[in-house]
Amino acid sequence: MYANNKTFAPPSPDNIPIKEVAITKIKLLIATDDTDYADHLSKSISERNADVIEVHVCCSPERLRELLMAQRFDAALLEASLIAGADLSAISLPLLLWTEGECVAAAPPELAKIEKYQRISSIAAGVVEFCAKASPDLCFPDSQKARISAVWSPAGGVGKTAAALAYAAKMVKDGKQALYLNLEPFSSVPAYFPEPGKSISTIFETLDNSEGNIRMLVKGLCRQDSGGIAYFCKPDNFDDINILTAGNIATLMNACAFVTDELVVDMSCVCDERTRQVFRLADRIFLVTDPTSAAQVKLSQFVSQHDVFDSIRDKTTLVANKGATVDMTLTGETVSLPFIHSPDHICVYKTLSANF
Repeated sequence: MYANNKTFAPPSPDNIPIKEVAITKIKLLIATDDTDYADHLSKSISERNADVIEVHVCCSPERLRELLMAQRFDAALLEASLIAGADLSAISLPLLLWTEGECVAAAPPELAKIEKYQRISSIAAGVVEFCAKASPDLCFPDSQKARISAVWSPAGGVGKTAAALAYAAKMVKDGKQALYLNLEPFSSVPAYFPEPGKSISTIFETLDNSEGNIRMLVKGLCRQDSGGIAYFCKPDNFDDINILTAGNIATLMNACAFVTDELVVDMSCVCDERTRQVFRLADRIFLVTDPTSAAQVKLSQFVSQHDVFDSIRDKTTLVANKGATVDMTLTGETVSLPFIHSPDHICVYKTLSANF
């Protein structure tokens, strides 16, 4: 079942009894006799994933048996040395915490494996992915839905992504949780968030599951940069974005909107049905242009010839980037962004954030 021990591969749900369960957090047990590692792992997961995972720890076979007799767990990271004699039936999803080269003959062969010494963010993401895929009918309690802000331009190269991230950074400075969702066919995420992590493609694969299941994955797989912006790592390949339907986009956006205060959607420059879907769902649209003649011509054509603009005019803010001059009467609001001369694109969007 598991072709590669280093790859997260969820157990087949065919033999797992599925029922709709309201869940706010994954109740996770970490069982290892390495006390220093247990403390470090539990502390890190609790700090970074407190809204998704509730962590419990034990460091001896005796304590493990006591815990499993007293309560149930949604998932457990179990070292082979502690499993002997333990009744794992109190764990909905037992996972083997293993080290390459370690003898795990004592562990049940059917257990899925998670490698011990890797990024803790990857371990947490793996646990969430396993749980979500093993229980695709989870229901999630309703919460306050975020405001959705879409950032778009009919022209490429106008600084759309910089504007989107500048706005997200401004929301963080204002004390809001901001989640940046990049829907460009060729993702620019690695240029702004270089730390590797679990791909957003993992979420794409679950878009036909229950809404609660997708929300769990969204909460578990999004990361946060040092400035406080939450984001997803790039798709595994171009087709993962390209094959999404307008309905898929709506499902993804709705799931994201329930786990943050402000959802900032960065889009491609085409105006297809998927773009129209984003426009329909958005509470606010930032229409970005710059001083180049190509950008001005394309903006003019969109405004004067495309029926979409009239339907979004009332919720559109025109963003004049790089010192552009625009017709102030096109929309009710206009944001003017200066031209920041810097090769550091991260510095650029952080500087621009003050202008929102």
